[in-house]
Amino acid sequence: MPNFLPPTGPQRTLSLAQLSNSVGDGAYYVTSALYFTHVVGLAPARIGLGLTVAWAVGSVVGVPLGRLADRRGPRGTAVLLALATGAAVASFLVVRDFAPFLAAACLYATAQSGLAAARQALLAGLVTQEERTGALAHLQSTLNAGLAVGAALGGFALSAGTTTAFLTVFAVDAASFLICALVLLRLPSVAAVPGDRGAKLSVLRDRPYAVITLLNTVLLLRMPLLSLGLPLWITERTEAPEWVVSALFVLNTGAVMLFQVRTARSVNGISTAARALRRSGALMLLTCAVFALSAADSPWIAVTALAAGSVLLVAAEMLHSAGSWQLSFDLAPTGRTGEYQGFFGTGVTVARTLGPLLLTALLVGWGTAGWLLLGVTVLAASYALGPAARWAAGTRQEPAPAPVVAQGV
Repeated sequence: MPNFLPPTGPQRTLSLAQLSNSVGDGAYYVTSALYFTHVVGLAPARIGLGLTVAWAVGSVVGVPLGRLADRRGPRGTAVLLALATGAAVASFLVVRDFAPFLAAACLYATAQSGLAAARQALLAGLVTQEERTGALAHLQSTLNAGLAVGAALGGFALSAGTTTAFLTVFAVDAASFLICALVLLRLPSVAAVPGDRGAKLSVLRDRPYAVITLLNTVLLLRMPLLSLGLPLWITERTEAPEWVVSALFVLNTGAVMLFQVRTARSVNGISTAARALRRSGALMLLTCAVFALSAADSPWIAVTALAAGSVLLVAAEMLHSAGSWQLSFDLAPTGRTGEYQGFFGTGVTVARTLGPLLLTALLVGWGTAGWLLLGVTVLAASYALGPAARWAAGTRQEPAPAPVVAQGV
C-alpha cells in the first residue's frame, strides 16, 4: 500500500482533490456526447464545433489565469477555478440551445485550463523540487483511478439511457468540483509572488520554452490515439472484435495507476528527463510498428498485436509523462510556475483539438504507412527535446529556491 499512496501532508491532500474531480470527469467523458445529443438536443456537428471553440478559448485564457495564480496565490485561485468549473458543469443541466451551451462550454474549458495551471503552481509551492516528479506521478495514478470509477458510473447511466440518469451524472460531476475546492482549502497557503517581475506573460517571449512546448505537443498525440485513433483503426482496418477497444482502455488505465510512480523514480533532473523522453520516442516507434501488424486478416493476430502494442504504448506514455513533468517545472523561472504551466498545458488542448483530424487521416487513410510516419515523427520530436532543454537551461540565470509556504490558511 505505501507504494500506491502519496506521503501524508500536502501531497496526499492534493491527491484527494485530484481524485474527487477525476471521478466526475470520468463520468462526464463517458456520457457527455450522448447527453448533449439526447438531452440538450444538439446536432453532433454543433457539439464538435462548440467544444473546439471552447477548448481553443480555454487554452488561450489558461496562461493569464496561471499568471494570476502566481500573483494572487495559487491556493485561492485554484479554489475559485474549481468552483467555476463546478458551476459550468451545473449549467449544462439547464441549457437547451447552442448559444448557452457554447457559453457554458467556454466557461468549463477556461476554468479547467486555469485550474490545471493553478494546481501545478500550488504543488510547486508545497513540494520540494526533488519530490515534484514523484508527486505528479502519484497525482497521475490517482487521476486514472478516479477516471476508472467515474467511467463505471457513467456506464450505469448509459445502460439506463434515461434523462434522469444523465442529469444525475452531470450533477455528480458538478458536486465533485465543489468537493475538490473544499479539499484544496485544507492545504497551507502558498505565498504569492509580489510585484511585476519582468514583462507581462514573459512565457510568450521565451523561445526555448515555446520550442519545448511545441515538441511535447507532438508527443501528446498519444492522447487522441487511445481515445479515437485506435478505436477507428480497430473497427475500420482490423478483424479484431469491437470489445477490444474497451479492454485496451482498461489495460492503459490500470497500468498507469499501478506503475506510473515507479516509472517516475528514474527521473530527477533535466538529463534524466531527456533520456526518458528519448526512450519514450523509441517505444512509440515500436508501438506504431506493432499496431500496424494488427491489420492482418486473422482476428487472433490482430488481437495479439493490439495487446502487445498497448503494453508498449502505456510504457511510452509513462516515460513521456515523467520526462515532460520534470522539464516543464525545472525550466519555469522562479515565481512564474503558474504562468509557464498554463502555457505548457496548451499542448494538451492542441493535441486533443488537432490530433483527431491528423490521426484519422494518417491511420485510417494511410494505414501502415501512416503508423510508421507517426512513429518516426514522435521519435524525432523526442530526440529534439534534449537539445531544446539544454538550450532553455542555458538561458536560466538562477536556480530555483526552496518553496516558500505562508503561515496560516
